[in-house]
Amino acid sequence: MASATAFWDESFLEHVPPAGEGEAEWTGRLAVEQPHPDRPERLRNVRSIVRHELADRVRWTQAPEITDEELHRVHDPDYVREFRAFCDSGGGRITGGTGANEASYRAARHAAGGAAAAATHALEHGLEDVPYAAVRPSGHHAQPAQADGFCFFNNAAVAAERALADDRVERVCILDWDVHHGNGTQEVFYGRDDVLTISLHNDHWSWNPDAHPQTGDVDERGTGPGEGYNLNVPLPPGTGDDGYAEAFDRLVEPVIEQYAPDLLVVSAGGDAGTVDPLGRNVVTKSGFESLGARARDIAATSASGRLVLLQEGGYHPSHLAYAMLGTLEGVLGIDSEIDDPFAWLDEDFESAADRIAEIREYYADWWTLE
Repeated sequence: MASATAFWDESFLEHVPPAGEGEAEWTGRLAVEQPHPDRPERLRNVRSIVRHELADRVRWTQAPEITDEELHRVHDPDYVREFRAFCDSGGGRITGGTGANEASYRAARHAAGGAAAAATHALEHGLEDVPYAAVRPSGHHAQPAQADGFCFFNNAAVAAERALADDRVERVCILDWDVHHGNGTQEVFYGRDDVLTISLHNDHWSWNPDAHPQTGDVDERGTGPGEGYNLNVPLPPGTGDDGYAEAFDRLVEPVIEQYAPDLLVVSAGGDAGTVDPLGRNVVTKSGFESLGARARDIAATSASGRLVLLQEGGYHPSHLAYAMLGTLEGVLGIDSEIDDPFAWLDEDFESAADRIAEIREYYADWWTLE
């Protein structure tokens, strides 16, 4: 019977970005400040539902702090020092939506450390005990020398670098199904062929030309040795459970099978969920169960039986818990009897299928896609 080990630190709940309308200063236009989307309650609910429903299948353990040596493999040392100083001075806003408090630097270091520890755990235990880095803040928007999109250190990239330092690993695939483009992960590995990056995301383009210059479109497919090893799959709103299944069948699974990585790292955001305030790709708990099961199957058949599940976004504090419960149930092969209480919106499979067909045609000159 498969189990999971969840990496956790209490500092994840102490990171609190500034509230407000997303502008540099509180304008006073509204009577009540809008809570920041990345609220500690998100992860508190995830931990609660997993401990309640999967107590006999998921063990919780300490997420260690990342070392400077490992962090500097991904991030410029000057940027790390600047972020620490920013938090030590009390924090504030870095961009309109990205901010920190005095606890954020420590939380980010433990998040990166938890991701790295999860990679080591995957190499040692395979699919018998799958590691889940239940970390916060998220990481997939963080670039080598700048924060972006609620992210400060790129946890997926740190995990991949930890694995690549091991003699058992030559290639890693990072599969990102967070509803937002994994632009930071793309940036870290854009010129390399030892890490295949695949991002399925809402077709949102850049939200900030300075902090987020990447578009997430299909023409961003790597450079130099990395050309062809970055795949972006921008999907329309309403893609839904069947649309994600179509993307996996026609793009994700064939490409990863050909790449044959030694480890699969999944940036498992829950914000493709049906009622998420920052995305409308209407994936239900059942859909996340399918994604988790597919990730496990891909790892078993195409990634040497090694899988890391890494928490990214998801901003409806209640539905995220159901999304991550579904993901873990899929990974562990549990036949869930818990329904999604938020599955209200219909999906638009036809639009999703048409878009996937276009993307598939674009990548057909690099990968065999029948």
